[in-house]
Amino acid sequence: MAFRAPPGPAIAPVGFPGPQAARAGAAGVEEEEDEEEPGEVHLCVVWSSGYLGIAYYDTSDSTVHFMPDAPDHDSLKLLQRVLDEVNPQCVVTSAKQDETMTRFLGKLASQDHREPTRPEIVLLPSVDFGPEISKQRLLSGNYSFIPESMTATEKILFLSSIIPFDCVLTVRALGGLLKFLSRRRVGVELEDYTVSVPILGFKKFVLTHLVSVDQDTYSVLQIFKSESHPSVYKVASGLKEGLSLFGILNRCRCRWGQKLLRLWFTRPTRELKELNSRLDVIQFFLMPQNLDMAQVLHRLLSHIKNVPLILKRMKLSYTKVSDWQVLYKSVPPWAPCMGQLPRSSLLQTVYSALGLRDACRSLPQSIQLFQDIAQEFSDDLHHIASLIGKVVNFEESLAENRFTVLPNIDPEIDEKKRRLMGLPSFLTEVAQKELENLDSRIPSCSVIYIPLIGFLLSIPRLPFMVEASDFEIEGLDFMFLSEDKLHYRSTRTKELDALLGDLHCEIRDQETLLMHQLQCQVLARAAVLTQVLDLASRLDVLLALAGAARDYGYSRPHYSPRMHGVRIKNGRHPLMELCARTFVPNSTDCGGDQGRVRVITGPNSSGKSIYLKQVGLITFMALVGSFVPAEEAEIGVIDAIFTRIHSCESISLGLSTFMIDLNQQVAKAVNNATEQSLVLIDEFGKGTNTVDGLALLAAVLRHWLALGPGCPHIFVATNFLSLVQLQLLPQSPLVQYLTMETCEDGNDLVFFYQLCQGVASASYASHTAAQAGLPDQLIARGKEVSDLVRRGKPIKPVHELLRRNQMENCQALVDKFLKLDLEDPAVDLAAFMSQQVLPAAPTIL
Repeated sequence: MAFRAPPGPAIAPVGFPGPQAARAGAAGVEEEEDEEEPGEVHLCVVWSSGYLGIAYYDTSDSTVHFMPDAPDHDSLKLLQRVLDEVNPQCVVTSAKQDETMTRFLGKLASQDHREPTRPEIVLLPSVDFGPEISKQRLLSGNYSFIPESMTATEKILFLSSIIPFDCVLTVRALGGLLKFLSRRRVGVELEDYTVSVPILGFKKFVLTHLVSVDQDTYSVLQIFKSESHPSVYKVASGLKEGLSLFGILNRCRCRWGQKLLRLWFTRPTRELKELNSRLDVIQFFLMPQNLDMAQVLHRLLSHIKNVPLILKRMKLSYTKVSDWQVLYKSVPPWAPCMGQLPRSSLLQTVYSALGLRDACRSLPQSIQLFQDIAQEFSDDLHHIASLIGKVVNFEESLAENRFTVLPNIDPEIDEKKRRLMGLPSFLTEVAQKELENLDSRIPSCSVIYIPLIGFLLSIPRLPFMVEASDFEIEGLDFMFLSEDKLHYRSTRTKELDALLGDLHCEIRDQETLLMHQLQCQVLARAAVLTQVLDLASRLDVLLALAGAARDYGYSRPHYSPRMHGVRIKNGRHPLMELCARTFVPNSTDCGGDQGRVRVITGPNSSGKSIYLKQVGLITFMALVGSFVPAEEAEIGVIDAIFTRIHSCESISLGLSTFMIDLNQQVAKAVNNATEQSLVLIDEFGKGTNTVDGLALLAAVLRHWLALGPGCPHIFVATNFLSLVQLQLLPQSPLVQYLTMETCEDGNDLVFFYQLCQGVASASYASHTAAQAGLPDQLIARGKEVSDLVRRGKPIKPVHELLRRNQMENCQALVDKFLKLDLEDPAVDLAAFMSQQVLPAAPTIL
């Protein structure tokens, strides 16, 4: 007759996972932390009088990003750049548009099948984009990052410091976006209509100083490279990063660092102040005396978790027990020791934001990032950590899989818990008194408590209790049968219900209320948590780039705002040098008006394509703010990188290889390249007739040369030696001829992979054919024919082969004749001779 747990699982309060959720334990917590919801981007654009207003909502961090009003051409190139970078699922705009936007949206909706996604075009009534309506919609929004204590006037002033209300198109785009989010209910489709779409912040983005790099360039330079995941358990994720520049530089410890590094890769910039600030941090961590500090910061960064996801759950009241623990780990009080990794889950809280702040305070404040972390990580972090640490009972919360509070937080909750803890002995006494009044055939009984039902008297089911009528006991109200136990209400259990009430539910309700109050306190300081994530992600990226620079021997690039082009001393291909046993570095100097068009010739496999990619990758890395694989590098003003290296063929496009080269690669360069652009062209024209391809290549180069000082910096690798031999390009200081150095050793061709002045004397196709395994006889005949064509002499057939062919045909005719039976009257010798015509020998080149 003792108190025992009620049958069945207890009902968890709103906002917590049910029994199927991950159980308590550190491993379960880590699994929770690693979960990431698939992100979606919804973009709204307003176009008027040559200006754009753009805003988009990212569900991965529940943040609205906006771009202040920016001018754009009628071709809407700026808008296309934003779409290429953001890759939205939806593009929202006004149904009332001019012809320019209508034509652009039509093209966007019917883009070719090789694009990874085709965004949905959503047209809203133009009234939803009214300036005043949009402004009121912004000011009346429910934002968790604004403290509830702010008055209406203070809220307007606060938002005015974030959102440029003087940019009319941006305000209209933001208003239209909020209307779309409210109508579509993005992320809260199944919630009550009183629950609004969570918005954790507003962030500004600009594309003014960005360097244009199209998707083909990202592909051919292997900046990104996706491969199918080899694990059958990750088929849903589909792809993983293969051998790529992003893959070898990505050493980030937190997911948001990886996301920021990818963002930097998609936004190479010309802003020298930003680039040099990144390089300053990398250079600091490359100093041998700072290696230990880099390792300490790496350990701290590994505890920066998915804060936006946690804040989003708080906003929607979906907070899990593990979220409180992760958040507590993210902002704990700083421990005095930064040494050995603690093994206790609670002691791991030292590696967090305040740890980063105290560490950065000991670093040179002349570096802007260290100064920002030291100042921006305010005491609000300590306040959040202190609140969570003083309120949340992690051990009990994980054990019960729900939010529970520590003792001495709420006296009423403590009193109810004490009464609940004293129930077992009290209920045992009640059960003994109840047994005295029961039938003597009943051997035992117990009093149990079931949440939402109350106190019940439980007795075992006896053998004579077969039918339902046998369950009736005088003075007791039968409730239900469970596990051979009969449950009744008695007078005493009803008194207990009135006296003690539903203690479990009351305690949970009060703890849920405290949880809500704690959430409000945390959300009111969400801005500092967002700042923690931004600065910690930046530090994570720069530590990753510093680690790669240390391991691969990279050096710091220098920027020259008065120079166009690049100068590279002993540059290396960052990917090829990891795959080849030896790699020969090459220098580049296209930093002036001399040699803006560099024509590179040489045999196949001599390194022309690698050199082109090497120049592009080193330039790209410098524009990202990374150290580069070269002894020295000076980067001038670069506004775009264009490439024509590989042809992206697809049957679904219905275009030939040559047409793709023209339409999607060369045409982009011809129409968009400026004197500040870098253009890399490899084997253009080989997809069509040799003469036509050569003529078109010469025409494209002559077009650029005619621009004079406005000519882009062009690197052309080609096997069209006639381009030089026929002097198809004008004699100009803008043209420079280079070749890959080789040496003939008997019948072998030795590659030095070294770039030098001059023009290749031959394509050495026969050497390549020999390496491919073609018969010597074919190779020798090919050389002979090639020499005859080059000298303009007629090609004569090989007489020996001709005579051999004729003898074989004659022998075949004699064999047929000998098989005839001339004595057979059915054989017509005249008819046989008329049918057998000696075949003419084929022309042998």
